[in-house]
Amino acid sequence: MTQVHIDIVSDIACPWCAIGYKRLEKAMQELGDELEFDIQWRAFELNPDSTNDGEAILPALARKYGRSEDEMRANQAQMMDIASGLGLNFEKLQQRHTRNTFDAHRLLKWAAEQGKQTELKLAFFEAYFGRAENISNTEVLLAAVEQVGLDTDAAKAVLASNRYADDVRGEELRYQQAGVSSVPAYIINEKYLISGAQEPETLVEALREIAAEN
Repeated sequence: MTQVHIDIVSDIACPWCAIGYKRLEKAMQELGDELEFDIQWRAFELNPDSTNDGEAILPALARKYGRSEDEMRANQAQMMDIASGLGLNFEKLQQRHTRNTFDAHRLLKWAAEQGKQTELKLAFFEAYFGRAENISNTEVLLAAVEQVGLDTDAAKAVLASNRYADDVRGEELRYQQAGVSSVPAYIINEKYLISGAQEPETLVEALREIAAEN
């Protein structure tokens, strides 16, 4: 069976990244008899300067995009509807605050070594979008670690150290230099770029074409 490697450049703080993955998941399921997929999550930070207290998401987004809070509320409500249809919990999408996700990205590097990277990423998405939890808080991160069956003591040791910090920073820089300026971005077989949370049908067609070329 043809192997397809997908690097997903994304941030835990990106709702479209969660939606995009669920759409990709549907595409991969449809192609399950034709292609075999290997996924790696790659780091990107939307709010690298956020403090632990953060800022309410609606005014933060309104300022960032030069729109009104009402417009951003409507935009977020649309995302909540899309997420619901994909089985994602976005219940507290509009109640969250901007958060720094650097430590979460470090834990995702560690989880990859345990074969649980995707599971932990999805747990982080649910904590942040579904429960509006502070995804930069150690206890929140460890609760997600425990949820997916990983060793919380080992995760705590990672957080107390600088492990994976250089890996995350190096990865962020590499993809920025490669021209990735928004997420999600999918790099297929280290060669082809698909940008944005594309619909499953679009992804199926693109992945079939790429696999045929290889």
